[in-house]
Amino acid sequence: MDDLKNRVRLFILERYLAGERPENLTDRTPLQTSGILDSLAVLAVVTFVEKECGVQFTALDTTPDQFDSLDDIARLVAGKARVVGA
Repeated sequence: MDDLKNRVRLFILERYLAGERPENLTDRTPLQTSGILDSLAVLAVVTFVEKECGVQFTALDTTPDQFDSLDDIARLVAGKARVVGA
């Protein structure tokens, strides 16, 4: 999951936080509730993760309660992967 978090981190840094130091975007940095990602940016991150990981998210998966940090995203992907592999 660290590889996934790093890929998503780089995606966010390149698209939404140009010039920011990578170590400032931690696994627990709030993305939606802090305003780093607006609704359109969340959609772009969702699309990126879905393509990268071969998973599908529902609208309920991407709320700030579920999709607000790199840790949250990795946890959701791991849960989706378990469902697919079951």
